Amino acid sequence: MSSQFSRSTKQPDTRTYARQLALGAALLLSTHAALAQSGVTIYGIVDTGFVHESGGRNGSVNKITGGIGSGSRLGFKGTEDLGGGMAALFVLESGFQSDTGAMGQGGLLFGRQSYVGLSGSQGTLTVGRQYTPHYTGFVLADPFAAGFAGNAANLAANSGSRMDNTVKYVSPSFGGVSAEAVYGFGENAGSNAMGRAWGGALAYANGGLSLRLAHHNRNMDTPTVQRSENAKNTLLSGSYDLKVVKFNFGYGINKGYGSSALNNANAYGLAVAPTPTTDSRDMILGVTLPLGQHKLIASYIRKDDRTRFNQDASQLGLGYLYALSRRTELYTTVARIWNRNGAGYTVGSAIETGSGDMAWNAGIRHTF
Repeated sequence: MSSQFSRSTKQPDTRTYARQLALGAALLLSTHAALAQSGVTIYGIVDTGFVHESGGRNGSVNKITGGIGSGSRLGFKGTEDLGGGMAALFVLESGFQSDTGAMGQGGLLFGRQSYVGLSGSQGTLTVGRQYTPHYTGFVLADPFAAGFAGNAANLAANSGSRMDNTVKYVSPSFGGVSAEAVYGFGENAGSNAMGRAWGGALAYANGGLSLRLAHHNRNMDTPTVQRSENAKNTLLSGSYDLKVVKFNFGYGINKGYGSSALNNANAYGLAVAPTPTTDSRDMILGVTLPLGQHKLIASYIRKDDRTRFNQDASQLGLGYLYALSRRTELYTTVARIWNRNGAGYTVGSAIETGSGDMAWNAGIRHTF
């Protein structure tokens, strides 16, 4: 009997083992069914590569970094059919450093996006941490899509890209025309204006043509400092895709304190640190040339400082992307900035500010 007992503990009964397999399969199937019924999608990007920066105060630097072309991320999004043409929706998107595993966006759990809302025939209303309508137009103007060494945000104002504590409405499209409105609460006791932000956009899309006029307004007051003027950004942007070539453009007007902040306060160690402009104009011109699995991109950016400091700058960016598959690509890009009159702009990437006036990078980006 002892030998039979010993064997039974090492080799489970066949029927018990079969029941365990069946239970595991049932759990997997039920989980899959629940995800399918609620419409939950898990998605993400892993982007890592080599970066060389030069021209800064401390000389050149070589590094492996994440989020060069696109910030690496892990996201969850889903919808639920509520009937009558109404649906609930949510997005939770976390950024991370693929080279170190560290959290992005200052350590926020869902720092890229975090919102919930309702969608129906009258439009979509969402609440949470979301992209500004101005930033969506900014990405439309930039063939580098606000990433890589050629990132237009190296020079041009992008309204900070995201807003917290935000209510956002997006209208349905009528003949290709749609509208957006967004309001972000400052949440400061004693002042409803302090830290408040609002904006909106009108958009048109038809065939290969996309146009967008966007505005963003931010109150830059603090408990100890009250500004006489808000930060205001207005951007007209667009793209025209002819299939064999795609053109991008953007023209921005930026006024007020904080309307066009410097990415790096004094990257070049100047005796007099650069002064962030409070009145500037941005011009973005870009082109994309798809050639099968290959893609060539180029852009020219100009920052026109209208203040007495006249700290203008211009940037030229070039890039090459090679698609290994529908979801995986290799890339290499290079950009150079020419600063004038003590300006201090730097060549960065999707998530880094950069340390000098020239940079090139090469890496791999995988989406899932």
